[in-house]
Amino acid sequence: MGSDNPVERLKESVISGHEQDAEKAAREILDAGMDPMLVMERELFPAIKSVGERYEKGEYFLTDLMSAADAMRAASRVLVSSIKEESKGKMASTRIGKVVIGTVSGDIHDIGKNIVALLLEVNGFDIYDLGKDVESMKFIERAAEVQANIMALSALMTTTKPAQKEIMDFLNEMGLRQKFQIMIGGAPTTSEWAEQIGANGWAETAEQGVGLAQRLAKER
Repeated sequence: MGSDNPVERLKESVISGHEQDAEKAAREILDAGMDPMLVMERELFPAIKSVGERYEKGEYFLTDLMSAADAMRAASRVLVSSIKEESKGKMASTRIGKVVIGTVSGDIHDIGKNIVALLLEVNGFDIYDLGKDVESMKFIERAAEVQANIMALSALMTTTKPAQKEIMDFLNEMGLRQKFQIMIGGAPTTSEWAEQIGANGWAETAEQGVGLAQRLAKER
């Protein structure tokens, strides 16, 4: 990286997806006595958001998005380690919301879900990715544990669609339905299916998923 300014190098490293350079720049920022929370809020988060925008425009590929996310996480770990607890709480309040995401029980497909998770992360959400073939109750338990705003349920097979409904049924039976916004997606799903099972919304593409999550977060 050419710049002598560690903040500029941090942004350049994240945008170009250079994890080690991003981590090094973050350490130099701390050594220089800069406020890590301000750096994250004013520089790091906008930088990774610009990566998401480039991906949505087709200027970046999935590999670019993944590399940038890795660089952001590396830098964040360094900066967050020096932030006082009260400042961490303030920083968390500036994030859009918390999303528990996963592919439902019986379904081992996760590429689409992974893209959605990455895009949500670079657009300001805290992501709790449960992976694939996730038991229905695990979604609810994890969402309650982290006090999530949104649950994002992916199903890529017609035979696993019912697991999305099962989660909705569990939430209703447990009296927890109003605690979470539920969004669904996946090849066999539709807006009609989302309405039928009582979800808050459906997204056909990853980009639409981000827009839906942003809208649901504002409605809370």
